[in-house]
Amino acid sequence: MFVMELTYTAPVERVDELMEAHVAWLDAQYEAGVFIASGRKQPRDGGVILAVADDRARIEEIAAADPFTVAGVCAYRITEFVATKTAPELAPYRQQLPTA
Repeated sequence: MFVMELTYTAPVERVDELMEAHVAWLDAQYEAGVFIASGRKQPRDGGVILAVADDRARIEEIAAADPFTVAGVCAYRITEFVATKTAPELAPYRQQLPTA
């Protein structure tokens, strides 16, 4: 599982100009089953996305296709973690710790 934290690198007015395209990109990733939660950070200086994928390379590829990234108005910080405990509704996303 991945936490995708984006931070705006341009004025929020420029971000807002791209919001419709960004939301369409989000919708496509939800439809593909990659994103399971997302939203703005408070204060509004970026956002957070909770995502699932087979590997980090796939998440990096998805982040690179975000219209915000393409336009250069945000930077992503991607953190991978093993979701060993979840709310019951997220049980399908639970993971086992890798064996050493």
